[in-house]
Amino acid sequence: MLQARKITAVAAVLLVAQLVVRAWLVARGNFYWDDLILVSRASSYPILSWDYLGHSHDGHLMPGAFLVAGVTTAIAPVQWWLPAATLVVLQALASLAVWRMIRIIAPRAGLGAVAALGFYLFVPMTVTAYAWWSAGLNTLPLQAAMAYVVGNAVLLARGDATGARARRLLIGSGVAFVVALLFFEKSLVIAPVAFVAALLAVRTPRPTGQFAEPVDYRTSALTLAFTRARTLWVVLGVVFIAWAVLFSATTTATSGAHSMSQTAHLVWRSVNNAIVPSLVGGPWDWERWVPSPPMGFAPTWMIVVGWVVLAALVVVTVRARRGVAVIWLCAAIYAVAAQIPVMWTRSSENTALELAQTLRYLPDTALVLTIAFAFIAAAPRAAGAHLAPERSDRRPVAVAAVVGVLVLVSSMVSVSAFSTSWRDDPTADYLANAKQSMKDNAGRTMFDQAVPLEVLLPVAYPNNQISRIFARLPERPDFGSHTDDLVVLDPNGKAVPGAVTRDRTISESAGSCRRPGITGTQRLPLDGPLIEIQWTVQLSYCADRDGEIELRLEGGAPLRVPVTSGLHFVYAQLIGHGDALQIRPVTPGLRLHTGEGRVGTPVMAGLAP
Repeated sequence: MLQARKITAVAAVLLVAQLVVRAWLVARGNFYWDDLILVSRASSYPILSWDYLGHSHDGHLMPGAFLVAGVTTAIAPVQWWLPAATLVVLQALASLAVWRMIRIIAPRAGLGAVAALGFYLFVPMTVTAYAWWSAGLNTLPLQAAMAYVVGNAVLLARGDATGARARRLLIGSGVAFVVALLFFEKSLVIAPVAFVAALLAVRTPRPTGQFAEPVDYRTSALTLAFTRARTLWVVLGVVFIAWAVLFSATTTATSGAHSMSQTAHLVWRSVNNAIVPSLVGGPWDWERWVPSPPMGFAPTWMIVVGWVVLAALVVVTVRARRGVAVIWLCAAIYAVAAQIPVMWTRSSENTALELAQTLRYLPDTALVLTIAFAFIAAAPRAAGAHLAPERSDRRPVAVAAVVGVLVLVSSMVSVSAFSTSWRDDPTADYLANAKQSMKDNAGRTMFDQAVPLEVLLPVAYPNNQISRIFARLPERPDFGSHTDDLVVLDPNGKAVPGAVTRDRTISESAGSCRRPGITGTQRLPLDGPLIEIQWTVQLSYCADRDGEIELRLEGGAPLRVPVTSGLHFVYAQLIGHGDALQIRPVTPGLRLHTGEGRVGTPVMAGLAP
């Protein structure tokens, strides 16, 4: 009992330490890339509509993640504290589920169970997807559900749960599986992982040396794993098939060009340059090519050490424990196989191999390795090993403890380096300035514009537009198609006076301010033709009274614009083409004169020639 209490206390300390590190990590972070796309869509669609929840985001079907993002955006629009809190809470749930699973798999493992938990809590493989909100919303529910379902599968396969308890485990497993799928379609891997875990659980005797119910040893482990938890497999199987069909029908995950050779290179890079150095707490060096996420660059010596440590673990555990070779084989198969689908979808010829070194596709692999370590810790000693005196165990334990501490320190170095690289991003400063600019210009009309390339590339259009990202702010300007005072956001998010580039020049109209010549529809010639896109018109005018005019480009819809008596400027955005701007007074009796104008795009005043 005392030993169990000590193990629980150590596990509690590790869990708290992880959450402290993770809270520190997200406190230093902010929105990045897909996060703003989620915010933009949550600000542009009804949160409970299928157009929003069922959107295929970069090939992902993730209505649960969209729902959380939508509610978060509605409560605290473009505020990082609430997304950060969701990440910490989800991580806490996942970590507790993992510890529960480990104690189910290896209830008497002691330090082995703690080592498996420590690996999951601090290995760098789980860090990069966690710090990125949109990625965390995908993978953290997957991790929590996988740990919970695997633990239940082991209990059912061993015969430890019957009657009402078994029904609760079945219902809980089905619910957890569905919830995880709502956040990430990759959660489909939970079903096969749970089955393999159940199979491993019945391959060897329980830690007490006996099964929970009489066993005919002529019955295969496969039969036992299937029959004892057959209702679970039916539930998971039905959900698996239904969700796979829905995913295939609603997403475009496999569209685009792909390359088998590129996939193979990416998978190898993921294993050799990401998974293996993570086993010794690497990488320590993170580089960022903004707007890309940080990429880990482990030196050759760290990769070599990782392979050596992995080989040593395999050899030592295979010799010391029965049935461990199969456990290692299953973990290795998953570590490779799980990378193939995601790398295939990213395997165009232009994909950089460094993509595999972001580590963001590896959290589930880290959890599967944790499951393997728990089974290894629970495996019975090899023949003759139990005859060794207890003193002979002290030296290996001491060595393992030292190695574990070194790996933990190495992991903290990696996390710190990643955090520094993750902060090297202009998004946080831009959003802070832009929100203040929105507040300062509340009530004014601004034209829509894209955020800087360093924040979100044009491929995200229209979700890279400020009218969408900041739509839910309570104090912000109106976004319209005409204004008499052009204000734009500079690359830092600050509001500055705007102007229009001189792509085309508008000829001055006939007459003068004293004798306005425009009394009806008139064409104002341009000094060259326009192609069919949205253009911004800058036009000076003098009107004899307040009123309304209509502006139009050929092929486009007319736009009504208010004018004020006297000499003023008006800025209007029109879609169309042609070689003239059509202008027509709408207010009866309104007469006006226009000076030379411009057609182009809105920019900061200092950049307009």
